[in-house]
Amino acid sequence: MTGRIVGLGIMFIALTAGAVLYYLQVYAFYDEVAAKDVTVELTSVVTNEPEEIIADDFEGIDSGSSPIRFRGCFTTPMSQSMLTETYVAYEHAEPLIGPGWFSCYNAKTIGADLEAGIALPFLGQKNISDGVDRVVAIYPDGRAYIWHQLNEKFAE
Repeated sequence: MTGRIVGLGIMFIALTAGAVLYYLQVYAFYDEVAAKDVTVELTSVVTNEPEEIIADDFEGIDSGSSPIRFRGCFTTPMSQSMLTETYVAYEHAEPLIGPGWFSCYNAKTIGADLEAGIALPFLGQKNISDGVDRVVAIYPDGRAYIWHQLNEKFAE
């Protein structure tokens, strides 16, 4: 009887710890980012400096616990052809998976569209944090997505 109680106690503790860890990983450390708190920028081909672009309907999340947890969605009236002539393209753009509850951002779809050439990746800002770049992917219809990813400093 005592072994059964100990076993049930261990199972309860393990289930509780698993639920707490899941909550901490998926929900606890993310905060919504207000549009007024974010300036969407792309790096100019001419000056090699970030320049603000038009970004409407911004939705975003971020976390102070990691520089690569930033994700965002917005729209822009700027055309892909104008953007490619004016701003630096980003090689090896790989959108990072976000939490499932942040529904406007789907890394798998964005990644597939980048590979297919439907969406075009641009450098938002180099080294926004040490070894981390801000990347922006823009679709022909003006939908755009923004995230942080590790740069060559941390390449394998």
